Amino acid sequence: MALESSPEHPQPLRVIARAVRGWVERLGAVWVEAQLIEINRRSGTRTIFLTLRDKLAEVSVSVTTSPITLDLAGPLAEGATVVARIKPTFYESSGRFIFTCDAITPIGEGQLLARLEQTKRLLQAEGLFDRSLKKPLPFLPRAVGLITGEGSAAERDVMENTRRRWPAVRIVTRYALVQGPQACEQLIAAVQHLDRHPEVEVIVIARGGGSVEDLLPFSDEGLIRAVAACRTPVVSAIGHESDSPILDLVADYRASTPTDAAKRVVPDVADERVRVQQARQRMVQAVSRLVGRQQELLDGLRSRPVLTDPTATFGRRYEQLAELRHRATRAIGSTIDRESSSVGHHLARIRAMSPQATLDRGYSILLGRDGAAVRSVNQVDLEDDLVAQLAEGQLAVKVTELRPRGGA
Repeated sequence: MALESSPEHPQPLRVIARAVRGWVERLGAVWVEAQLIEINRRSGTRTIFLTLRDKLAEVSVSVTTSPITLDLAGPLAEGATVVARIKPTFYESSGRFIFTCDAITPIGEGQLLARLEQTKRLLQAEGLFDRSLKKPLPFLPRAVGLITGEGSAAERDVMENTRRRWPAVRIVTRYALVQGPQACEQLIAAVQHLDRHPEVEVIVIARGGGSVEDLLPFSDEGLIRAVAACRTPVVSAIGHESDSPILDLVADYRASTPTDAAKRVVPDVADERVRVQQARQRMVQAVSRLVGRQQELLDGLRSRPVLTDPTATFGRRYEQLAELRHRATRAIGSTIDRESSSVGHHLARIRAMSPQATLDRGYSILLGRDGAAVRSVNQVDLEDDLVAQLAEGQLAVKVTELRPRGGA
């Protein structure tokens, strides 16, 4: 029932807010079907905010829920279709209108996506998606293993593009069902067969696009584990860019399309020819630069005077030798002159001090019978025969008289 009010008799705001709350809560909890657009977990709060949107109309609402409610629903992915029990609530104090959810579960494709998400989390916890386990793809494999549906467009795309890029490529094909209940078993057998092949160096698993149900075999846990156990690198080329089965996560390389896989597993012969030509040109340029540098070094060596005129060095050395000889001659002459002068001085001193000089001045030396010089009269007796040594010759004398110093 509408509340009566007028400018003269307005209703208090609390009355209106209380009335609105009563009208809203009269609806109670209802089950709705919608698409889950966003899951927002805010740090510091235990409240989780969801955004639900109608699948046909442009209608979306914000819903709050608890972590327990979300955990009970199992793995939920954004974009899944869900049914949720929500209850509208109006807060009088703030005038805010919100929905609260106390139960939510995925249905249809959403339920399928939730199951796939659960499988994905299980395999991820085991480390099967670890980047360190990814094997590098060979540059030019001896043979490419291809697993696909017989006569499929994916097979044609891989075959045509690989042979266009590298005409000599060898492709070992294993056909398998790519959808349906028997697809997983055939895909696993094909993977194991090609992994044992002695010449296959890379395996491509290819399929065209499809619905989530169609691509289910490529998210099968058995296939994922078989690919993880492969010694041969595996390329996943399932569907289109938007398709992402679990196989993409465990494969060593994820190609957006089968055509992209063909571009990745073999090089383009035209590009490689260009690279070879460029490498040849770089090598020619490098060798030319090396030869040029060595030629410049050789020309520099040849232009040196010692190679231009080998005897020029002898001329310069001869001049140096002549100069050294001249200096040696002068040094020797100076040394001889100095030594000669020194010898002369010493000789003059010797001569000045020698007995011969004394004799030359008119003195004589008396020698006794024993040849010793007589210095005192006490050394001789009367009638002794003495020898008088003169400057020139000797005299034989006899002592006839002794005269001591001071005697008459």
